[in-house]
This record gives sequence, structure tokens and C-alpha cells, in this order.
Amino acid sequence: MQLNTLVERFKNKDASAFETLYGMYADNICGVIETIVRNEGRSQEICQDVFVKIWNNAESYNSSKGRFFTWILNIARNAAIDEVRSRSYKNQKKNLSADYFVGILTHTEEAENSLDTSGIRRLVKNLKEKCVQIIELLYFRGYTQKEAAEELEIPVGTVKTRNRSCISQLRENMHAK
Repeated sequence: MQLNTLVERFKNKDASAFETLYGMYADNICGVIETIVRNEGRSQEICQDVFVKIWNNAESYNSSKGRFFTWILNIARNAAIDEVRSRSYKNQKKNLSADYFVGILTHTEEAENSLDTSGIRRLVKNLKEKCVQIIELLYFRGYTQKEAAEELEIPVGTVKTRNRSCISQLRENMHAK
């Protein structure tokens, strides 16, 4: 069957045309989404959402503006970018605590003998608790300065000042090594 006929049937809400088009394009669309989102499970969910969206908005496809695959691809790309930018994606990244990374480092034999691990421990060991909190939120958990200020219940300006001060202190610790 020709693609144009299949697309017309799809636009007229023919479920078998949808199934055929899904079979033709789903793997490629999911692959593009996964390239952006970098999470296979979430990519599959977004891919399903994209196909539901194109089904619900089939009448908006216009063949004079481009190929059908390109239309789906643009919708998928936008959905993936929206996901990456979304709060839930950022919050998922925030769930990684510095303790998690320290735990990995302290429980492996190679890490015990690693200069990098002991160096990091020495650099952070001499920092004030305020600095450890700021560094954990901004660099390990991926908070913005505004989000860190809200979490610590301090002004954004204080976060910025502490961050600069803590980075300076880390630099001094590195040179004192």
C-alpha cells in the first residue's frame, strides 16, 4: 500500500492504518527520543505519548508542508526536549545524594588506594558544613542557585556568596596539597 493512502486512512481514524504506521516508525521515533532523554523506559513512554498525540491531531498533518515521518519526528523531538526541561526530570536528578557517590567510593578496593578519592576527601574534609551543603546541592544534586536558596531557606545572594567562597576555599585546599 502506498504511504499517501495509508496516511489518508490514518487521518480518517482508521485503526489498522495507525497500527501499520506505528510498526513502520515506532523504533526510529523511540530511538530519537532516547538519544535526547537518555532513559530507555522513559523514552518508550514518551514514544507512546507521541503516537497518541499524532492520532488525536491527525487532521493537522499537511503533506504540502513535509513528509509524514518528518512531522512525527518533530513532534517526538519536541516532546523529548520538553521532558528534559521538565521539573520532574530535574527532580529525578536531584535524588542523587553526595552520600551515594561517597558510598561507592568507600566500598571499592580500587577507590581505597586511589589518589583521586583520598584527594577529594582531603579537599572536602576541611570545608565548613555550609560549604559542604552548597557544594552538594549545586554540584552533586544539580540544583540551581535559586533552588538551593529555597532548600536552605536563605537568600539567593547568600548562596552565590557562599558558592564563590567555597570554590575559593577548595582552590586553596588544592594548592595546599
